[in-house]
Amino acid sequence: MYDDIINLPHHVSATRPQMSMLDRAAQFSPFAALTGYDAAIKETARLTDQKIELDDDEKEEINGKIQLIAEHLGEDFEVVITYFQPDGKKAGGAYVDALGVVKKIDEYERMIVFREGRKVSIDDILEIKLAE
Repeated sequence: MYDDIINLPHHVSATRPQMSMLDRAAQFSPFAALTGYDAAIKETARLTDQKIELDDDEKEEINGKIQLIAEHLGEDFEVVITYFQPDGKKAGGAYVDALGVVKKIDEYERMIVFREGRKVSIDDILEIKLAE
């Protein structure tokens, strides 16, 4: 059936450069039609927490601790503030702890600023503990 061409030499183009083995193999690699689909599935599966709404008594307790911190500004008075950090990609977020010495309480911006520069929104605070 192929007896007439089986022993002919392999054709080499005089005008086009020969393709490397890597480029030839790439022609047959699987095609990812849904680029980014796996990342989107993982992002959807990632869990986030919902922000807890505090009642008036809990808010009053936090305000009392903020006043205590304000009285000790400038001292090495360490606190642990648990606050809600919104997720940048989807609804919800996570509760994180900030440990350190408070440098400033900005009542206009409603922010607590730590010495190292971290800022925490007073409205996102869940709990304040005085470090020992």
